[in-house]
Amino acid sequence: MGVIIWIKWGQIGLSAISTGGFLGVLISNKQILLCAGGLCSTALLALTSYLKDYGFAGFPISDGRLMDFLIYGDKKMLLNQPLKLKNIILRNRIVMPPMATGKSIDGVPGDVLIDYYKVRAKATALIILEHEYVSPDGMASIGQLSMADDGVIDSYKNLTAAVCSQQAVILAQINHAGAAARYTGLPTIAPSPIVLYDKQPVPHEMTKKDIAVVIKSFTDAALRAKKAGFDGVEIHSAHGYLLNQFYSPLTNKRTDEYCGTALEGRTRIHTEIIHEVRKATGEDFIIALRFGACDYMEGGSKVDEVAAASGIFEEAGIDLLDISGGHCGYTVDTKTQPGWFSELSAEAKKAVKVPVILTGGITSGEEAEKLLKENVADLIGVGRAVMQNASWAQEALAALK
Repeated sequence: MGVIIWIKWGQIGLSAISTGGFLGVLISNKQILLCAGGLCSTALLALTSYLKDYGFAGFPISDGRLMDFLIYGDKKMLLNQPLKLKNIILRNRIVMPPMATGKSIDGVPGDVLIDYYKVRAKATALIILEHEYVSPDGMASIGQLSMADDGVIDSYKNLTAAVCSQQAVILAQINHAGAAARYTGLPTIAPSPIVLYDKQPVPHEMTKKDIAVVIKSFTDAALRAKKAGFDGVEIHSAHGYLLNQFYSPLTNKRTDEYCGTALEGRTRIHTEIIHEVRKATGEDFIIALRFGACDYMEGGSKVDEVAAASGIFEEAGIDLLDISGGHCGYTVDTKTQPGWFSELSAEAKKAVKVPVILTGGITSGEEAEKLLKENVADLIGVGRAVMQNASWAQEALAALK
């Protein structure tokens, strides 16, 4: 059947429900838009019941930007099924994960970058913006976006408005590069004085004061993202950046409460950031964590730690868990099948109730659908394919139908 019905307030009045006076705008042979104005809750319940008789399911949501009610069908395909994320409904299971473009203008998005994300948001459920540094000493590369001061807030408002105009949800990915910071002209900091790259200076081992400053930087960045119109933030703890450096035994040799020998110590800074971000941004703001769940290196973080660590993050208050690699980066040499990190996401999914995102080497709708049916994730991140083809989401959904 594959019909999606959207009901919006404040558009065209729809008063004759009992007489079948529905006013519909046909978008395609698979999608219908119904505009309703001033419907009381009784009328909405009647409409829901009416449509359920014809094989549709429905549930209310509270995101006024998108819709007030969503009724959907087509249970055969998983990729186009909506998913409730906190108080927002994602329209399908497709995620555009964060991928650095290096196209910022003085740390903020210009028209080119805004258009880049807008066209890719047309059928995508969730856009996670490429990483933004939370403080100048945490910049990872030239051309990276910034969320490090209040002066950037207004520049992001045009970006969030553009993505939201396409009915997509958008998160800001906030990050500190730690020992991986480059081109800052500032001293580098890290959990332990371990060099990650050739010809890099030995990073300064962080004191308790340094840790407190970083926690505040993440918190302030999250609050700026909220003011700029983002639906939430993703805290970056993958690919060898600062929070991943705390999580990995390869780069965390501390012996204090942030120690690298115990899971509680390796995740402490994460939980402290999550708690502070929640206090600053409120209960309705989405907090996601990109988790570099395994280093795939001798002496590094391990697969059998994923479930316990994921549980710690969920208990701390995250709403979404985005699985990727640790010091191995976003690829694994030994993994060749689509969904490179599926063994990690499967472990996380068994341990938590929040939605889990899987990315890595997924290039077709068929591959995404297969992974969803294998129940290794709730959402599928498609990176390079979406970067190369702005219409990937529309084409993938159409191909599966």
